[in-house]
Amino acid sequence: MKSATSLSAIASVAYKEMLHIWRDRRVLVLILILPPFFTLLFGYAFAGMSMSKIPTVLDDLDHTPDSAKLVEKLKADDTFAWKDAPAPIGNDLLAMKAAAVIRIPAGWGDSLKKGHPLPVELIADGSDTNTEPVLEGVLKKTLGDVQVDREQDVIDALPDDVMDLAQKLPESLRNQFATLLDQWPVQSTILYNPKLRFIDYVTPGIIGLILQLLTVTLMALTITRERDTGTFSQLMVTALRQHEIILGKMLTYLLISIFLILTTIAVAGLHFQVVFHHPGILSLTCFLFLLSSLALGLLLSAISQTQTQAIQFAVFYLLPVFPLSGAFASLDQLPGGVRFVSELFPLTHFCRAFRLINFQSAGWNYLAGDLAFLLVSTAACCGIAALLLKRAQD
Repeated sequence: MKSATSLSAIASVAYKEMLHIWRDRRVLVLILILPPFFTLLFGYAFAGMSMSKIPTVLDDLDHTPDSAKLVEKLKADDTFAWKDAPAPIGNDLLAMKAAAVIRIPAGWGDSLKKGHPLPVELIADGSDTNTEPVLEGVLKKTLGDVQVDREQDVIDALPDDVMDLAQKLPESLRNQFATLLDQWPVQSTILYNPKLRFIDYVTPGIIGLILQLLTVTLMALTITRERDTGTFSQLMVTALRQHEIILGKMLTYLLISIFLILTTIAVAGLHFQVVFHHPGILSLTCFLFLLSSLALGLLLSAISQTQTQAIQFAVFYLLPVFPLSGAFASLDQLPGGVRFVSELFPLTHFCRAFRLINFQSAGWNYLAGDLAFLLVSTAACCGIAALLLKRAQD
């Protein structure tokens, strides 16, 4: 009987909170419009993260058949978006609105014949640290392809007596020469994300950031709104127990958060073809993350006196979460101290667990630490919030 009364009390608080949300049309817009909008926005931003169509100027100062072959291969690669520039082409990338200049120096073809090839120059904009390594890698690969073709042309042009002499060499020596002439192969096997789709990697980050942006902020306003309207004191002197008030408020936003995550997953799956594996354990991970986010929002609400303070605390928390949670980039390269700070964010553990499940089909032994953190952080935030509310009541 007592448990039924408690459930009824929790439901009444949840119903009251739902009425507040229903009457605030601005919050309804946030809940209904922002999740699919942000998912589409982030999805389009990250769906095509492979570098291509980089604005580049080609400066061929050699004008020989050898440089023409290199130019032909470069122009066949869609990494570059070739731009015209007036001669003489300098190094002013800003004026040319280009990210790089590839310059084939004068005398490059002759230097190949002499056995001392001049370097092909790459002048690249380093303000975007991702662009130069990609351009350099593609340029080196293209030069390697041209080199192999040229080696074959040289071999085909050798006199017959040279070829006869080569046939007299020991087979092991001939094989060593062949190994030096050919490019050494690399065989790549890509596990877990074989198509290298960046959108698949960042999907848990998109889900987590949208949830934290909305749930933490909305939950942080729940008690401060009561304080601002003068109903907080009235709520505290009712027959409702403290845990019933907390659970009732959390229940409302838990239901809303479940709707948010279903909307986000639906957009990611249907529009961006993101595949979700092991729905059971993924659902558990999302549920624990939701509880953690709601508990954090409740804590921010408990320590704030006004809605303005709650928003300020929420922003102060969310700002470092964006770059330090591993939502959009691996944390492996962070310094040890910064990485320790990143481990304090529930979103870090959510993203790691989500990827372990969805990519690697990891077992419980790999997930236990992250899921335990989400559970412990939920209990800690709820406990501290309850203590603060009790002091406020006293």
